[in-house]
Amino acid sequence: MEKFIIDTNVFFNMQAGFNLGKTTNEVIKNFSKLIKEAKKNKKADFFMTPKTTEEFLSFFKENKEKEIAIDFLSLINIESPDFSKILFSSFVIEKIVSETRERSYRGLNIAEEEIENTAKNFLGKEIKNKKEFQIKIGEFIHRFRERYRKATRYGFLDSVADFEMIVLAKQKEGFLISADEGVIRWGRIFGAKEMHPLIFLKHFQFLLRSHQEQAEIKNQ
Repeated sequence: MEKFIIDTNVFFNMQAGFNLGKTTNEVIKNFSKLIKEAKKNKKADFFMTPKTTEEFLSFFKENKEKEIAIDFLSLINIESPDFSKILFSSFVIEKIVSETRERSYRGLNIAEEEIENTAKNFLGKEIKNKKEFQIKIGEFIHRFRERYRKATRYGFLDSVADFEMIVLAKQKEGFLISADEGVIRWGRIFGAKEMHPLIFLKHFQFLLRSHQEQAEIKNQ
């Protein structure tokens, strides 16, 4: 039985995702059907970590959408990786990833404060219309955030949730399914198996087709 560890981005990134629908809800519904068929035929098993699950649920606000998400999660094995079974250094790496993220946000906040202070000093007088000032300075801060995020997070392992997925994929000897370049890059560094979401769909369809052909041969 093949095992797959699922990242949340494959449900929300329509270009790099499973190609199972035009909206997130469509993707989840269609993917749920595939999972049910795979479980029925004992061809595959699917996993998500608790942190990934929390992240996944945070995207759904309306009750109807939450029901679809919860129905999907009922088909998934939600499991934390056991860091002690990999390497002791896994604990160290987890702390490094966590602290790197905290320091990154701390640096971002300090930089934004300095941008605002610089703008106030540049004006050289008391700001009368604070709302207008916040709107104007907000445009600069937004651009700064985007550039900062690309410079510090793009292609990097910047969350404990991402690290846990990689460790779980190693423990289960399963395929890591993600559209996040940072997750894929660091998954390779740790030696985890991977599969692109679009390749996964074709692979998955092959698994089910192979099972049907085997069943037909037995019935002949």
